Amino acid sequence: MELILEPFQYAFMVRALLAGLVVGTVAPLLGQFMVVRRYSLFPDTLSHVALFGIAVALSLGVQPVLGALITSIMAALLMERLRGKKIHSLQGDTTLALFLSGSLAAAVVIMGLARGVRIDMSSLLFGSITTIGVHELWWIGGIGAVVLALVSWGYSYLFAVSFDEDNARVQGIPVRLVNGLLMMGVALVVSVAIRAVGALLIGALMVIPVLTASMLQKSFKATMGMAILYAWMAIISGLFISYYLGVASGGAIVLVSLAIYIAVLLTHRV
Repeated sequence: MELILEPFQYAFMVRALLAGLVVGTVAPLLGQFMVVRRYSLFPDTLSHVALFGIAVALSLGVQPVLGALITSIMAALLMERLRGKKIHSLQGDTTLALFLSGSLAAAVVIMGLARGVRIDMSSLLFGSITTIGVHELWWIGGIGAVVLALVSWGYSYLFAVSFDEDNARVQGIPVRLVNGLLMMGVALVVSVAIRAVGALLIGALMVIPVLTASMLQKSFKATMGMAILYAWMAIISGLFISYYLGVASGGAIVLVSLAIYIAVLLTHRV
């Protein structure tokens, strides 16, 4: 029992736990809609765009989260707009590839040009949830509340549009508005989750728990609940591993999430 409670004697671990539980709730919540739409790479793409926003913000002396939010939301709406145009050369994941590679390249260049600005690339790429401050925790909590309110308010619309846009349009559902709100929600989650699991790993936290829960063949809402539970398990276990072994928290969280996926896969097959 002492080994379990020991890490949470420290304020930074309590903040990490709270931030992790919030991210572990909203990430698979929106991730399930992304998986259903076969748009699983969208969070990864936005994480690289957010990295570009953070680089610009740090260069200008602005709050990094604000830079990530602005660029992620703008990119999300633009990508959705391009997808809706149905341009032949931008079908499938082509648009995602353009934004992913372009924003990452721009972020690297800007960070290289930012003289006199100390940028911890490791924490940005792989996460550092144990270094989250009180101010960042408020950001994460506030955005988590906004995303939960968005999903609660528009759940039926999100469900209908994610499974069949044409049918939803016939029913009179404002498909473009719903898609825009969903993309903005993903952008918000990605922007605040970078500090928890890192730009290179946030997509995994949004997708892997959903894939794990999907193997149980439950209802949509039950799958969503199980995905959140698996994400919590991964985050809490990852925090303990990070604390006792001194490894990157984001990598530990994603590895635990993968281990849970494999365990459920093997159990399900048996």
